[in-house]
Amino acid sequence: HLSPALLSDEQVQAYLLYLLQERQRSRSTVNITSCAMRFLVCDVLGQDQRRAQIPLGHAPLRLPEVLSRAEVAALLAAPRSPKARMFLTLAYASGLRLSELCQLRGCDIDSAPDRMCIRVIQGKGGQDRYALLTAELLADLRLYWRTCRAHAKGSEWLFPSRSNPARAIDRASGQRYYHLARDAAGITKVGGIHTLRHCFATHLLQSGYDIRTVQELLGHADVSTTMIYTHVLRMGGGAVRSPLDSLAMSGLPLAMPPGMPSARPPAPSAYPAAYPPAGRPATVRRAREPTPCFHVALLPSPNTLNCTAAAISAS
Repeated sequence: HLSPALLSDEQVQAYLLYLLQERQRSRSTVNITSCAMRFLVCDVLGQDQRRAQIPLGHAPLRLPEVLSRAEVAALLAAPRSPKARMFLTLAYASGLRLSELCQLRGCDIDSAPDRMCIRVIQGKGGQDRYALLTAELLADLRLYWRTCRAHAKGSEWLFPSRSNPARAIDRASGQRYYHLARDAAGITKVGGIHTLRHCFATHLLQSGYDIRTVQELLGHADVSTTMIYTHVLRMGGGAVRSPLDSLAMSGLPLAMPPGMPSARPPAPSAYPAAYPPAGRPATVRRAREPTPCFHVALLPSPNTLNCTAAAISAS
């Protein structure tokens, strides 16, 4: 064992690398250790010149996994237990964190017509806030309370522990509810129950709600935390047009490999300029020049697919 004052920069860096590679610790955990080492070496021992030699790693940007609305509907319909179904439904409908869901009591549901909110007491960071409560969610909560908590008082837990009703449900049980429902619904996307919070935020943004409103509903102190959901936001195929579509609409020819027929229709000028065609009576009324439908014609025809497969197999 060495005194901290005798540790070299190489030894400190080797220890941080050991935590990251061999102990498989996350970058955030390693950065916390780096900050502790900086405090010890620079502030306690007074060796401030060594601060730059104790590195802080950049955590990689990981986008949250988001379920589609159809997948959420299948997941919420999967649980057979009313308690598990209500727990997951409330997680998606309100965007609450797992710890906040577990600590809810009956009196936290404010159903007054001029209120309609869920009171979160001492949430993340020790902050109180209000979450979303809709009329449909309130109806589901009342049905759950009459079915599973008929003789409970308002001050008691909304989701009590199965083994000890005097205690709130633990987080492991909430995660188990989600994983069982996910597997029953046939969903292969990874993640835990926090995925429903991601879905809540992403689906609100897709519905047109502004980022500031979503920030307040999620309880984020900084809007930059909420901005992560803009990276996974999908507005549908018609929101962004590919540059290839612009080339197709301009009528410019696209180069095709030798032997492969073009799937694009001829330009409008290639259509017959005069009507009626040969063999038709001259009294026939001139037909309107057809407008080519490029977005349909761009789809590969069966012949194109056969030629492509033949070209691949030949090569």
